[in-house]
Amino acid sequence: MNENEQTKHHGPGYGLFVAVWAGLMVLTAITVEVSTIHLGFLNVVSAMAIASVKASLVVFFFMHLKYENLTLKTMVLVAFFILAIFIGFTFFDTANR
Repeated sequence: MNENEQTKHHGPGYGLFVAVWAGLMVLTAITVEVSTIHLGFLNVVSAMAIASVKASLVVFFFMHLKYENLTLKTMVLVAFFILAIFIGFTFFDTANR
């Protein structure tokens, strides 16, 4: 096995993981700051949007979904879509109480 074949099979470097971790920390700080502002129902919407971005970063980079084939990516996307539907139904239920 030559050097090109060895480097081709390695995943991303530690720098990318540190950058993603730093992004997660920034998004956490944004979540905390947005929670101090009274936006009414938009507080929940903004918290869910930021949490979705954070979950996407974790799934794509730390769980290596970014480097998987299209079939697996599609299955994970469908699972998250179904989860979003169930969470939406929960919001509809609590809004009508």
